[in-house]
Amino acid sequence: MLHIFYGEMADVIYNTSVYFKNVYEDEWITDSFTKEMIMDIDKSRVLDNAVIDSPVMGKIAPTSLSGGVKTLILMNYEPEKVFNASACGDNCAKWILKIAQEKELTINLRHIMDFGKGSFTIHILNTGEIVHNMKELIPIAGLYI
Repeated sequence: MLHIFYGEMADVIYNTSVYFKNVYEDEWITDSFTKEMIMDIDKSRVLDNAVIDSPVMGKIAPTSLSGGVKTLILMNYEPEKVFNASACGDNCAKWILKIAQEKELTINLRHIMDFGKGSFTIHILNTGEIVHNMKELIPIAGLYI
């Protein structure tokens, strides 16, 4: 399940790029789920654990991926930690929901992320409420950001 805390929160990893650079493992990059996220978000193809083919930047290292993809990878591999999901754009929302289908995931947001028109299950930690769509989520999130 996805748990969201809106606003300032203790023990959150805010600088996900620096954290990623220092903790990621090569096998994270070649995992099929990671490859899908990288292709979808950055439109880039993983060639091996150290080289990604970007249509914009050419051959890059994993540390040069977008902040959104790096944050998603961290969420997937270190779900026990809380990451600043405001480093992610709305194009990452569906991936956050996918990760949270498989694991308990808590994120911190400082903006209203668009989780789409479909239904979902999100636990808002600020209030304890469970929401199932954006119509339910927006009024609660708006109180805290």
